[in-house]
Amino acid sequence: MAQFLRSVNSRVRKIGQYGSRIHSRNIHASIYLASKVALSKFDADVFLPYEKLTNTLNVVSDRLNRPLTLSEKILYSHLDDPKNQDIERGSSYLRLRPDRVAMQDATAQMALLQFISSGLKRVAVPSTVHCDHLIEAQTGGKEDLARAKDLNKEVYKFLASACAKYGLGFWKPGSGIIHQIILENYAFPGLLMIGTDSHTPNGGGLGG
Repeated sequence: MAQFLRSVNSRVRKIGQYGSRIHSRNIHASIYLASKVALSKFDADVFLPYEKLTNTLNVVSDRLNRPLTLSEKILYSHLDDPKNQDIERGSSYLRLRPDRVAMQDATAQMALLQFISSGLKRVAVPSTVHCDHLIEAQTGGKEDLARAKDLNKEVYKFLASACAKYGLGFWKPGSGIIHQIILENYAFPGLLMIGTDSHTPNGGGLGG
């Protein structure tokens, strides 16, 4: 009987060890999968960069050895070279890597022309163009939208074709205001975004 009990206990221990290994692997897989969260529902193949941002910020924190403000954390976590970047408050020019770019239809024209002249085949970070600023409020929403489409059809056609060719998201006329679209679809805490409009910083309301 004693030998039988020892055999049973041994098997129980082995089963427990096997279960622990399976549980550990499942936890590891869950953490890995959780880290693969899309940057937005429109950027399924680009993931939230929190791990990279944290690693970069840790390098800077060790270098400075002092508490950082929220603004400093956001900026420093996006440094291109955190180990060698000169960091002197009030004098250093920082080389940063933004998470995304957002443009409205009035300023996107020049930005895209300059991008095309660069010879690059695709944008380096997720970028979007929002057709809202060329719509003038005169009569009413429906009438103003129709008028803007007619007056700016060449501009809209250029923007749509350039976005399709170089991998930018295109929000056609009537899709919504750039500031609200950014808040609802693209902004997230810790985000560093370049926006060609004075109101785009309202994405900072979500901690970006």
